[in-house]
Order: sequence, then C-alpha cells, then structure tokens
Amino acid sequence: MINRVECGAVKNPMTRSIDLYLYSGKSVADQIVFSEANEGIHHEPTLRLKYGEAQNIMDELWSCGLRPTEGSGSAGSLKATENHLSDMRKIAFEVLEIATN
Repeated sequence: MINRVECGAVKNPMTRSIDLYLYSGKSVADQIVFSEANEGIHHEPTLRLKYGEAQNIMDELWSCGLRPTEGSGSAGSLKATENHLSDMRKIAFEVLEIATN
C-alpha cells in the first residue's frame, strides 16, 4: 500500500535534464509507459498527488534551480523587488551624504 509519495529531484548536467524520483516507503515508481489513447474513453490521471506531495515536488525542482516561467507574484519577483529597494536605499543615502557635506 502506498501512503505518502515522496520526491527526489537531481539536476543531471551530463544529460541536461532533471532526474525525478518518486517513492513511498520501500516502493519506488518505475518509468511511465505511454499507451494508445482512445477517444471517448475516460482515462485516470497518470499521477494523483496530495497537496503536500505536490509541494514536495515543487520544492525539489526549485532546489534544482527551476523557477516559474511567468514569475509574477512568486518569491523570485518578491526577491527582485527587495533587491531593488535595497539599491534605492543605497543611492538615497549616498546622495544625502554628499548633500550634507
């Protein structure tokens, strides 16, 4: 029985890919196999994850250096804003220091 799916992601520079591993306890997911899809037939999802499990995959991919393409509202966008504010503070203090001398 599979309870909680864990994820491991490794950046593989030799193949220019991200190697993704899914496991649960002593079980490991093997390769995904594609089969012919027939129109009009309902297919179950390839993988169904709980929110925490999906978050684990996102965190693993983030640790491999992947970021959202859009990025609006993301932590990356917030970090860019924080860096910009820090730069503006430095410039403002330099200008004020020159003006007071």
